[in-house]
Amino acid sequence: MDRRKFMAGCISLPLLAQAGEANAQAGLSKIIFPFAAGAGGDTLCRLLAQEMAPVLQRTLVVENRTGGDGLIGIKAVKGASPDGSMVLVTTGPTMYLLPMVETIPSFDTGKDFVPVSLLARFEFALVINPAVDATDLKSFVAWLKAHPDKTSFGVPSNGTIPHFMGSKLEKDLGIPLTRVPYRGSAPILNDIIGGHISFGITTLADALPQHRAKGVKIIAVASAERSPFAPDVPTLKESGIDLVADAWYGMWLPAGNPPDFASKLGAAASAALAKPEVKEKLTGIGLIPVGSTSEGLTKELAANIALWQPIVKATGYKIEN
Repeated sequence: MDRRKFMAGCISLPLLAQAGEANAQAGLSKIIFPFAAGAGGDTLCRLLAQEMAPVLQRTLVVENRTGGDGLIGIKAVKGASPDGSMVLVTTGPTMYLLPMVETIPSFDTGKDFVPVSLLARFEFALVINPAVDATDLKSFVAWLKAHPDKTSFGVPSNGTIPHFMGSKLEKDLGIPLTRVPYRGSAPILNDIIGGHISFGITTLADALPQHRAKGVKIIAVASAERSPFAPDVPTLKESGIDLVADAWYGMWLPAGNPPDFASKLGAAASAALAKPEVKEKLTGIGLIPVGSTSEGLTKELAANIALWQPIVKATGYKIEN
């Protein structure tokens, strides 16, 4: 290479970097949500797309890339160009549990993604049939001990927070429990109402309508404090189980995106979540708007890894891939 070409290449490097950053700021077009349309997380994505588009001066489109318990969408964003054209919104558990349970992890959250913002929290609930002679967790545990043939419980899927909550409950209560995986909360609630299983662990938002209609009974929530959606229901910690298992949605970009763009994106998301009309819509479907910096999301992720890694490891549960 002659000297003039070498010098021209050196001069062009910072210009290419600036162009990459400009493309990142102008190129955002898709919010990838790795679960089906219609659920709370999908509504969250669509509200954010609507509110953030004018701020970012870009049309945002929500795309549902389902499958593999979230893996299809996550891997699509992992492999995307770091130009801001794709952003991932998914549950926290998919980003820390999947790498724990896969025999060969498909992704490394810390290396493959740039954290943007914590978005919204949601809560889990312990739900029983109202016909069961129990009013709280203590009396329900006594009922389970008296009925060892009725210790089956439902979870929305294997490898999820409710799955591992059940494992923790089994250990802490000293009662053998039989986990029954379902596809979502609705069939769990139906089988509790029908008396086919004694209890289930579902999202609080899914269980609340049936709880209010007296179809099921929520006896505990897994959040750090009593839920604003069910202030009369005690937490697991109040009930003697040392476990806080609330979950949340977060936003990530593929690795390589400029930090400045991630900060701009996070600020736009947090500003949207702070709007009264957005808060009202989200709380109406059982989500608690949060918003954070990228550092806040990183801290939340680290805390959840520290909490769940020993619990998951103790179960020995793995997904072959």
